[in-house]
Amino acid sequence: MAQATLLLPPRTRLVGQALPADVARALGRADRAAGEAGEHAQLRRHFQLVPDHWPVAALTRQRDARDAAGALWLRADPARVSPDMNGARMLAYGEALALGDEDTAQLLPALKPLFGDAGMLLDAPDPARWYLRLPPEAKLPVFAPVNDVLGDDLFAHLPEGEAGRRWRALLSEAQVLLHNHPWNAQRVTQGKPPVNSLWFWGGGVLPDFVRTGFRQVKGNDVLLQSLAHAAGVEPVHASGEGGVDALIDLRHLRNLDLLCRDALQPLLDALHKRELDVLTLDFEDGALFALRREQRWRLWRRPMQRLDTLRPDHVPA
Repeated sequence: MAQATLLLPPRTRLVGQALPADVARALGRADRAAGEAGEHAQLRRHFQLVPDHWPVAALTRQRDARDAAGALWLRADPARVSPDMNGARMLAYGEALALGDEDTAQLLPALKPLFGDAGMLLDAPDPARWYLRLPPEAKLPVFAPVNDVLGDDLFAHLPEGEAGRRWRALLSEAQVLLHNHPWNAQRVTQGKPPVNSLWFWGGGVLPDFVRTGFRQVKGNDVLLQSLAHAAGVEPVHASGEGGVDALIDLRHLRNLDLLCRDALQPLLDALHKRELDVLTLDFEDGALFALRREQRWRLWRRPMQRLDTLRPDHVPA
């Protein structure tokens, strides 16, 4: 069965405009369901990991360096924080810092002894993604995903309790080393943000295997590409065009007209021509729409004029 699934942002990022008539009609007649909201829940609808856990660091490490097996991995991503009245706020991390090989060559040597003394190896196969290698049996506290911390108070998301004490101390020492590093002063003079903190997250070991029902995965997101690679599907960069038996990542879109013109309307044409059996729209807020050609006979269903017409937890009869 030929299918295409679009990974889409929360509908709140695409509202404010009326849907084109053909798209409104198709969505009004579609099968609707509600799933769990959030980035990880959205991806887990399409990838099954065995054992069932979510080791982001190990998955992306395998993509970046092909050496993730046999160890526990933790992301230690470079970040920029800024003090405010309540503590310190994370303003940027990873790719947003515009890091290059020279940055890692300058900054990592200052940090490696700190983590080496704690029995961990720090390295950066990609300038935007830094990793700590730990023994497979190491126990980790709960770390907040970096996207949950971005824009928020850093200290509100630090690992808690006795298990987190070691990591709070390591973070504090790393911040001191980075704050005092002359390379950061040079970055600032070049108009670049300083790298004055790390964020630990995504810990775990590589899964035994990853499954997906798609033959193609299209998108530029590193985690999505890592999951596709682990599932034995060669990921390709998104072109903006649809595909058959494909999972297509359009979560970066913020323009409803662009989504309808370049993705939905061509795929609806493919449905009408029987080139496609099922088109699924998976929104990050949990709203799910399954579109099929035979739904055109649901004449009693009203068109959906706007994406926010229904709550994600409302499923019509």
